[in-house]
Amino acid sequence: MAEVAGSAKVSPLPSIRIALAQMRVDPGCPDLNLSRAEQRIDEAAEAGARIVLLPEALELGWTHPSARADAQPIPSGAPFHRLAAAARRCGVHVAAGLTERCGDRIYNAAVLIGPDGGILLHHRKINELGIGHDCYDPGDRLRVIRLPFATVGLMICADGFAQDEILSRSLGAMGADLILSPCAWAVPADHDPVREPYGGLWEACHGRVARDFGLIVAAASCVGPIPAGPWAGRRCIGNSLVTAPEGTTLRGPYGKEALLTIDLKMATGRPRFSTER
Repeated sequence: MAEVAGSAKVSPLPSIRIALAQMRVDPGCPDLNLSRAEQRIDEAAEAGARIVLLPEALELGWTHPSARADAQPIPSGAPFHRLAAAARRCGVHVAAGLTERCGDRIYNAAVLIGPDGGILLHHRKINELGIGHDCYDPGDRLRVIRLPFATVGLMICADGFAQDEILSRSLGAMGADLILSPCAWAVPADHDPVREPYGGLWEACHGRVARDFGLIVAAASCVGPIPAGPWAGRRCIGNSLVTAPEGTTLRGPYGKEALLTIDLKMATGRPRFSTER
């Protein structure tokens, strides 16, 4: 358990526990993946989490060829309904990446669902990698929402390293205390994490924004092989991160499923999370 704690030596500061569900995603197997997501939400709630962060495109897998045929609308589609029911049953906020159909367009989307099962934020990935352009249409929105415990922003994976971090910086300028980012971080099958440690790009991009705006970025990635699509043969490796102004505060294991929790405490007299240990 990692904690980002306040420095004031007075009464305890308000805090919130976040769980990052570093779950396996089997591309093209929505029922299996959604069942895993529901289980992780249950486990996170039992661990006292108020926010559960799930990976990118968790029901179909990132850039899997099934996206164009099997994507469902948000919020009327079955994948959203299943996650919303789990959020409502457990009384938690759920942030998750889903593949969205909207008319003749397909989006790499993410949602923040409230404890009542309602949709609070709906993001569509803007900075998609070039190899994903045949699979997804470009996103069209960027928002934050003010909740009782924090102002929360939502982005997806490569949105975080858009030129000059323009998207995550925009969320910071909009007042975000906490940015939630569903991800699918993949490497070649022969990648050696000892020789080439993974995560430097994300620590740099997220770290600059966290420092400049005094906010926290939580990024949850999936694990498992990629059997089809433009990155067939690669594998997703987890390595989920929570980045605070002073640097990486929490890091998930490489290549393994995990449920990671972190307690964030609010700073006295301001709506930002304190990041002093």
